[in-house]
Amino acid sequence: MKIKCYCDLYVSESLKNKQNQILEEVMEQRPRPSVYLITLAQGKQNHLEFYSGLLLWQHVFDHAELFVVGLADGYYEAVELVEKIINDTIRATGDVNVRGYLNRSQMKFEESRAGI
Repeated sequence: MKIKCYCDLYVSESLKNKQNQILEEVMEQRPRPSVYLITLAQGKQNHLEFYSGLLLWQHVFDHAELFVVGLADGYYEAVELVEKIINDTIRATGDVNVRGYLNRSQMKFEESRAGI
C-alpha cells in the first residue's frame, strides 16, 4: 500500500497527541483497529471515503494508493471529521468540491516546499 498524507491533516481531538505514532503505524501497514483513515475516494465520482484500520489489512489494499486527509478514533469521530472537512471546504471556496479544494491546498503546499 502506498500512502500519502495531506499537508494539513485532519485529526480527531482524542488522537492529537498520538498522530505521529499512528501515522508511523499506518505507513508500516500495522494500523490500529479503532483508527479510521479518511481518504480521497478512489473513484472520481465521490470525494471522501473512510476505512477502519482493520479493513486496511485486507489484500485488496496491497497495491492501493491512498491520500490520507484525516485520522479519527472510531466511526463517529470519522463522521464528525468528514463533516468538518466539508464545512471547511464550503467556508474556503463557497462550494462542496472537497476533492478539488484538498488537491489545490496540497499542490500549493508542495510548490512552496519546492520553492516554485
